[in-house]
Amino acid sequence: MKYRILKKNVRRRRIQQRVRKKIKGDAARPRLSVCRSLKHLYAQAVDDETGRVLVAASSLEKEALPLKTAKEKAQYVGETLARRLKDKGIVPVVFDRGWRPFHGNLKVLAEAARSAGLSF
Repeated sequence: MKYRILKKNVRRRRIQQRVRKKIKGDAARPRLSVCRSLKHLYAQAVDDETGRVLVAASSLEKEALPLKTAKEKAQYVGETLARRLKDKGIVPVVFDRGWRPFHGNLKVLAEAARSAGLSF
């Protein structure tokens, strides 16, 4: 059992490193990193050159708590992150899906960010 979990985590890390190898964010075009737990979504724009988080949004914010479904929360996080980035004058970003496939709530978040004005 322990070996199987270790093997799964190693596989996830390899996929994440393969995706990150192709993606680099800077101040003009930050990396939009998405993390998903079972209940919540977290997204942040990261400048990889300095290692700083420029903007962050999550489904744990006070405005998102009344939302019921995960898709509504993903849409809220995408729109909020896009609005905060546009307020800072940043429109182009690089989308980092991590090790997860691009579908479901991750796709809803990305489409909401695109519809709110981000380009990636």
